[in-house]
Amino acid sequence: MERVSTLERAIRTVLIVLVLVFFLFPIFWIVLMSFQNNDQILRIPPSILFEPTLANYTTLLTGKLQTTAGNLDIAFLKNLGNSLLLSTGSVILSLILGVPAAYAFARFKFRLGENIAFTLLSFRFAPPLLVLLPLSLYFKQLGLTDSYFGLIWIYQLICLPLILWIVRGYFEDVSPDIEHAYRVAGHSWWTTFRKIAIPLARPGIAAAGLLAFIFAWNNFVFALILASADKQPVTVGALAFVTASGIQYGQIAAAIVLSVMPTLLLALYAQRYLVEGLSLGAVKG
Repeated sequence: MERVSTLERAIRTVLIVLVLVFFLFPIFWIVLMSFQNNDQILRIPPSILFEPTLANYTTLLTGKLQTTAGNLDIAFLKNLGNSLLLSTGSVILSLILGVPAAYAFARFKFRLGENIAFTLLSFRFAPPLLVLLPLSLYFKQLGLTDSYFGLIWIYQLICLPLILWIVRGYFEDVSPDIEHAYRVAGHSWWTTFRKIAIPLARPGIAAAGLLAFIFAWNNFVFALILASADKQPVTVGALAFVTASGIQYGQIAAAIVLSVMPTLLLALYAQRYLVEGLSLGAVKG
């Protein structure tokens, strides 16, 4: 039995290592590419031995891209700031709208409640191209085209359904008896919601906000169609490295590394909320 147990552990360890290599190797290769020039990246066969360079990161920070056709101005840092503004603004607005709505769907039963909730969730499933044409026409009539407010508002199609359904599940896992006892003590509904319900569901709210931020950060189509280069996020701004003289793979790799850092740092900071959120339902009842 001991030999079988040792063999099982060895097989499990090998399988875990293989899975980690499979998923992490592309990230490792992108990091390597960010320190190489195009000649090193495109050589055959590829090699992990090379003379590293910081030219790709220098190009992103200075905004000057040197190509065979001349120098081009890029606004990567501006695009990075746009991504931060759009993602943060959309998540904050989604939390303001979605958390009370999630609580209402979890605690109160009303006519067509499930149908309304599923309709909101269907916005998340709908392909962006399905709504882009009418949205572009409405935005033009309302004067929201090429505006931060318009983009933040349209990002609700990404963030709001996600936050609504995830947070609703966490509110349902919290026993309503605690809230009833607090209400019996003479406190209002708003006070109960603010001081009891939200703190108990805080891990779920944090987890939903983090996931919504990542989805908003990675959005490409909405900003590509509804915003100009001055207000486009980093996902669209990376197209600047596809030039007439060729594709700048090194700059693209460096841009990927820098664009991933905010969401990675946020995930590392909020991981304790994710763990608490996953274990929230385990103590129910």
